Amino acid sequence: MGRGKCGQTYPHGRHRVTLDPVPIFARFPRVDDKVSPRLRIGLTGGIGSGKSTVQDMFTQRGVPVIDADRVAREIVEPGQPGLEELVALLGPGILTTNGALNRTQVREQIFKDAGLRRRVEGILHPRIRELMEARVSRVATPYCVLAIPLLLEAGQSELVDRVLVVDVSREIQTQRTCARDHTTPDTVARILDAQVARDERLAAADDVIRNEGSLVNLDAQVGRLHQQYLAMAAANLPGTSE
Repeated sequence: MGRGKCGQTYPHGRHRVTLDPVPIFARFPRVDDKVSPRLRIGLTGGIGSGKSTVQDMFTQRGVPVIDADRVAREIVEPGQPGLEELVALLGPGILTTNGALNRTQVREQIFKDAGLRRRVEGILHPRIRELMEARVSRVATPYCVLAIPLLLEAGQSELVDRVLVVDVSREIQTQRTCARDHTTPDTVARILDAQVARDERLAAADDVIRNEGSLVNLDAQVGRLHQQYLAMAAANLPGTSE
């Protein structure tokens, strides 16, 4: 994957593409439904970085977004083998009174025990990957976004052509997560310590969105990347799917 920057022109080795305005996907002629997208963007970032807001902004531009968190919830719905395996591993205490998974309870357990967390990931990650790949195969637009919070931690970078990181400071991550999840700074610290360090995540990124400003600024960054990805897909630049 080549490293690029947001802007009007995207350099990639010997290739150089001028980013002229391109209509959103709703105005694109659709290709055969059996054809996968030419470019797969892996959207990732630490907890509380604002990934959900970013993926919503891509969705508003007509970009198909396949959300690993939503897929993860689907595979642990009541009656699913994934939920049964989790109960066998962690006990019935992880279930609510109506038989659904208590995700907060699971998170509290696994972030106190690294070995247990890896066993839980061994149950969930293969199922998440299989379902996401199936959904990507049905996408028929120039590019799509795979929103995978643990893209780097789970070693799933090979699923995508480019890695897009949403970046904020650890302090902001802690503030946002405590406010959103009504949890403690200590709990957030354990989660952050279990994730890839900020500098490692940035080193693995092809593109970076800085999310410490206004929503207007954030949307402008997404808009520039949208144009960049459309241009790359149209030009079949190296790093895009064949």
